[in-house]
Amino acid sequence: MQKNFPDLSTEQRVRKLEWPSGKVKMVLDTDTFNEIDDQFAVIYSLLSPERIQLQALYAAPFYNDLSTGPKDGMEKSYHEIIRILKLMDREDVPVYRGSDSYLPEAHKPVISDAANDLVRRAMACDPSDPLYVVGIGAISNIASAILLEPSIIERIVVVWLGGHALEWPDTREFNLQQDLHASRIVFDCGVPLVVIPCMGVASNLRTTLSEVRDYVRPSGAVGEYLYETYLNCKEDHYGYSRVIWDISVVAWLVQPEWVPSHLIQSPRISDDYRWSFDTTRHLIRYASYIDRDAVFSDLFRKLELASRK
Repeated sequence: MQKNFPDLSTEQRVRKLEWPSGKVKMVLDTDTFNEIDDQFAVIYSLLSPERIQLQALYAAPFYNDLSTGPKDGMEKSYHEIIRILKLMDREDVPVYRGSDSYLPEAHKPVISDAANDLVRRAMACDPSDPLYVVGIGAISNIASAILLEPSIIERIVVVWLGGHALEWPDTREFNLQQDLHASRIVFDCGVPLVVIPCMGVASNLRTTLSEVRDYVRPSGAVGEYLYETYLNCKEDHYGYSRVIWDISVVAWLVQPEWVPSHLIQSPRISDDYRWSFDTTRHLIRYASYIDRDAVFSDLFRKLELASRK
């Protein structure tokens, strides 16, 4: 059954899609066990209190060779988040289990602790001071919260690493294609949405083992954890670099000049995972580039400063 979503005016939407100049309230939705980049993003968020007040972390589902299914992926991500918070001595940040499956059909939410918490936090926010809902995995939890309480659209801004660049041949990107129903919800419902594509944009965020060894590993226990995580992701690192995709969304909140973006009409997602365009659609913000050096310099500097405290 299709939901009735609030209809923001163009003026309201454009205002909410501006880069926030002050510190933001943020929740982070992450499939933390799926890759090595989520760990970097969680830590980057915690190390950026000048811009981000991290209120909660949500475990997102994923299914690949590291899990037996979406529920198992979510559960492993939940425990990986707990591990990181202990390592950072930040067990004050609450963590919630998310969806144990993808949306079973269009407009049918998956109820979870994460979705319920997101609804509660969003409804407690004034529309003029929205909650930033940052997603770096399948967007099942966020879409479910919107379906459970559509009025949160007026009180949140979603920032999502999802899909590929508009000019890419397809948008069969891991986060987006896992849950097509949820992905369509966030592009179709009218929620203020900032999208950072993977291939063609976040794919700029490559680093190497030698760089991680020189600039991350010396940063105490956290640096050693990230270094070991990177080291173990591949047997042979000769001539190898890896994309740390997920720090892109944090970087946009920290400094928008590093992640140039502009307003476009929200695209649609076809059944064969391609973008289609309609000039009558509502506006979203779309990132078109990332300054790789500026983002990694900021992350490395914050790790170094944290290790001195």
